[in-house]
Order: sequence, then C-alpha cells, then structure tokens
Amino acid sequence: MKNYFSLSKTPFYSFVFTVPLFILYEIGVLAVADDDIYILRNGADVFLRQILESFGVMGLYGFSGLLFLGFLGTFMYQRHTWEDTTLNSNTLISMLFESIFWAIVLYFSLAHVMVTLMNPIGIMITQQVVLALGAGLYEEFLFRVLLIAGIGALLTMLFQWNDSFAKWIGMFLSAIIFSLFHFMGDFGDDFHFNIFFIRFIAGLILGTLYMLRGFGITAYAHSIYDLIVLTRMTTIGY
Repeated sequence: MKNYFSLSKTPFYSFVFTVPLFILYEIGVLAVADDDIYILRNGADVFLRQILESFGVMGLYGFSGLLFLGFLGTFMYQRHTWEDTTLNSNTLISMLFESIFWAIVLYFSLAHVMVTLMNPIGIMITQQVVLALGAGLYEEFLFRVLLIAGIGALLTMLFQWNDSFAKWIGMFLSAIIFSLFHFMGDFGDDFHFNIFFIRFIAGLILGTLYMLRGFGITAYAHSIYDLIVLTRMTTIGY
C-alpha cells in the first residue's frame, strides 16, 4: 500500500494515467465542435492557448502538442532518474478507483449547492461531456500544476519561506483564482459571493488532493465529478 501511494503520485504515473484523458478530450473536441471548436474548448485550455499565441505558438494543435511534449519530457526524465520504470497495470487501475472515490467525496461535499465546476449552460450533452473531460485535464494543469508551483516559487524567492509551506500558501491562492476564473469572459457566470465561495472550497479540496496525491488522480477526480453532476442534471434534474 505504501508503494502504491508513492508510485501513483509520481510524474511518471501521472503521465501514463492522463494520456487517455488527453486523447479522449482532443478527439471529442474534433468530433462535436465543427466550426465552433474554439468556443467549445475548456476555458483554461483556451486561456493557455492564447498565452502561447502571444509568444508565436499558433494553431489549433499548438498547445496540445506542447502539453503532450511536456508530459513526454517528464516521462523521459523519470526514466533517467528511476532505477525501475516498469509500469504496473494494477497501480493504474487502483488510481482510477481512487479517482472515482475522490470524485464522490467532492460531489457529496458540494451536494447541497446547485453549482458545477464548469459552465455547461446552452450546449448539447455530448459537448458537455467533452468539456467535463477537458476541465479535469486543463484546469488542473493550469490552476494546480502551474499556479501552485509558480506562486510557491515566487513566495520562496520573496520571503525565503520553506518550499513546502510556500506551496501550500500557493494552493490557497490558486483556489481563489480558480473560483474567480469561472466568472471571467463572455461565457462566465454572473458573480455571486455564494457561488464564488463554493468554487473556492472546491478549489481547496482539489488543491489539497493535488498536493497529497498528484496531478493524475486530481485530474480524473475533477472530470469524474463533472460527469457525475452532468448525469444528475440530465436524469433527475439538479
């Protein structure tokens, strides 16, 4: 059990575990978006692509390619630093079940409020499924992986704080930014403090999960949570 918790948190297993989510999202976008492909894409996905475009990385697949290369680079780095990179399929299966467990915990933590971590209003069910997949992958990459590391590094540099403490503060701040992000742009929600607070709590839960269990499990937990909410909304009303 101890070996599972250490292995499943590593970038090596996060890479292998999230590749299917990445592929499903990209295929889903191509399958259902047609001419509205930029509108359909997850907000964090679009935001990251716009940043890259400002540096001259253009095109629909620019970010997808760079993200995949980043994952691949992490994988290759792991191969050079591990004595053993044998892939254990039981570990991946256990990670999936653990992700489902945390998605259910997240759902029941927010069960009494009518809010999702995405904004699915006005689009078809198939598009909502695709957005749910993208939310776990891209929002967790932006708000957990990049923001927590970036804010943590900045706080460590400015205040000479312990690296671990700085990352936990970064996690708290990233949860605020994560919640505010859902109110930005043409497709954002109207701001209400109650909705902001609930999404902030969701950001704290997901951030804590990322800090303790790594990117892969957090990404799947977020996507599965959105799919659970989507199923509830379309079957019995929410």
